[in-house]
Amino acid sequence: MSDASASNNIIFNTNHLDTNTLLDLYKAILKPRLIEEKMLVLLRQGKISKWFSGIGQEAIAVGVTMALFNEEYILPMHRNLGVFTSRNIPLYRLFAQWQGKASGFTKGRDRSFHFGAQEFKIVGMISHLGPQLGVADGIALASKLKNTYQVTAVFTGEGGTSEGDFHEALNIASVWELPVLFCVENNGYGLSTPTNEQYNCQHIADKGIGYGMESHIIDGNNIVEVYTKVRDIAMSVRNNHRPVLLEFKTFRMRGHEEASGTKYVPQELMDTWAQKDPVLTFEMFLKAQGILTENEDALIKDTFLNEINEDLNIAFAEEPIIPNETIELNDVYKSFEYQEIENNSELKEIRFIDAISESLKQSMERYQDLILMGQDIAEYGGAFKITEGFVEQFGKERVRNTPICESAIIETGMGLSIAGMKSVVELQFADFVSSGFNPIVNYLAKSHYRWGQNAHMVLRMPCGGGVAAGPFHSQTNEAWFTKVPGLKVVYPAFPYDAKGLLNTAINDPNPVLFFEHKGLYRSIRQEVPTDYYTLPFGKASLIKEGSAVTIISYGAAVHWVLETLDNNTDIQADVIDLRTLQPLDTETIYTSVKKTGKAIILHEDTLFGGIASDISALIMEHCFEFLDAPVKRVGSLETPIPFASQLEAQYLPKNRFETALNDLVKY
Repeated sequence: MSDASASNNIIFNTNHLDTNTLLDLYKAILKPRLIEEKMLVLLRQGKISKWFSGIGQEAIAVGVTMALFNEEYILPMHRNLGVFTSRNIPLYRLFAQWQGKASGFTKGRDRSFHFGAQEFKIVGMISHLGPQLGVADGIALASKLKNTYQVTAVFTGEGGTSEGDFHEALNIASVWELPVLFCVENNGYGLSTPTNEQYNCQHIADKGIGYGMESHIIDGNNIVEVYTKVRDIAMSVRNNHRPVLLEFKTFRMRGHEEASGTKYVPQELMDTWAQKDPVLTFEMFLKAQGILTENEDALIKDTFLNEINEDLNIAFAEEPIIPNETIELNDVYKSFEYQEIENNSELKEIRFIDAISESLKQSMERYQDLILMGQDIAEYGGAFKITEGFVEQFGKERVRNTPICESAIIETGMGLSIAGMKSVVELQFADFVSSGFNPIVNYLAKSHYRWGQNAHMVLRMPCGGGVAAGPFHSQTNEAWFTKVPGLKVVYPAFPYDAKGLLNTAINDPNPVLFFEHKGLYRSIRQEVPTDYYTLPFGKASLIKEGSAVTIISYGAAVHWVLETLDNNTDIQADVIDLRTLQPLDTETIYTSVKKTGKAIILHEDTLFGGIASDISALIMEHCFEFLDAPVKRVGSLETPIPFASQLEAQYLPKNRFETALNDLVKY
């Protein structure tokens, strides 16, 4: 057998590959092709709902997967069926997934390859293509921190390289020297948009130069080249941690998905690439070299076709999912058994900001797998000096300065969770979370519901007005997230609550957005236990009691309520500090309103669409017969928050609250 042989312009350099390996590669590349051909038949018969074909690209998914160890994570895309088959996922489970059956991977909640499977170390995509690139960074970071010498491979297409997440993920991986293989399948078109309208450089691999990153161009239709080059690169990366950008030149022989068709592709281009079919050319080569006989090939194909048909029958025979509301609701969050840790230590009067810092420090001491990430949080100590001194105690591996790329850093936290670690990400200001909005609401929030993978991370959100910081550093945007199932939202008003609730947030295996009002950082002091303790989510604090009216608030607005009552001593009110907005303590609210007959809700956020609207609706639905007056809401003006102090004072609802409260009491 020669070291190099050509087949339809593809050269298979088989040096150092034995016959068994070559046959294994052939079987691995053939299997997804046969499955796809069957799926296209079923699609026409209406037995599956949609299909993204990888015909013509199988060598990439198969070659990369076979080049990696089974314990190494792979993050595939639509057209990477070969990743799943090469990891030997039972076919009936794949077929059940595509039919929305229970034995699939998402309990009928998602389709196609939008799922992951921890047992096979596969993390599936979401339709927003970019986030999985940053997730791969997080998995690779965990590997590096644990010294496991594993690489992570993540796939995207040429179109995905236009997304900001691609550039953020490459930048982080390069700066942190993470062992990630960024695998770009350049198949010529992003749906119908050709590459010359996607980017203006000769090769996608050239983009690695800007990130100081090693890159390679690989013939994506040559299974031997893909396997051998990725195998060698992966081995090198395991020994010398660094990211590598791999551009696989290939072509998509069918539409973006089957309904799209390929009419936009010139026929001569289709004909040219048809001659480079990765399955047929390799089959021809093996037969020409005497490695594969016609009888052996027929037997292999018959074996695969029998397996496909048998597993299809299993999936078809499975009963449709019976909707169960309780199961659906319970799967939104990973179950969390709160463990109350009471404080038995001395009390010390500290500021709100000190309570946050103490919680982080004591949690870092408690959990060696907890990682802090954020802009300027290391030597500088963060914008508000909350993590000052942490580097000296915990080191830069665990207290990590990040590039200015909120989206990919949040995704990195997701990757750490997939790899079994915890993280706290500091958004320098809550306003900046908009740059990372997509992974929060579409990846973190939905992953457990979709395929049982939790996001064990906390996003710290310094927020709020009263500090004359203007429209981009003063927002209180909690309502953006209370609407999204799968997220938890915490918003304390006092140092004692801040420390205990942040400890619980770090313990909770679900994604938590922890809002910290900047105006409280150094203005509010309270006696707080010096040792570690926890407080439960979903339990409001009744901080004053009275019979005239129920006042509901949270964050800095709680202090405005107390100040107003100090100036109106004749008003006897129940004052409820919600502390957590998701989960919400409706029991405490209803009990109080049924007692007082009147309710007013104050929040710093603008009024329309704020959480006060939902609380008001809940009170109307559950306490209507007990009400003696309409439920009142008070919030900020319907404008962005202004900079000038006199405009900011007008914007905030603090002064308007007193009038609204007195009017309600007199109603």
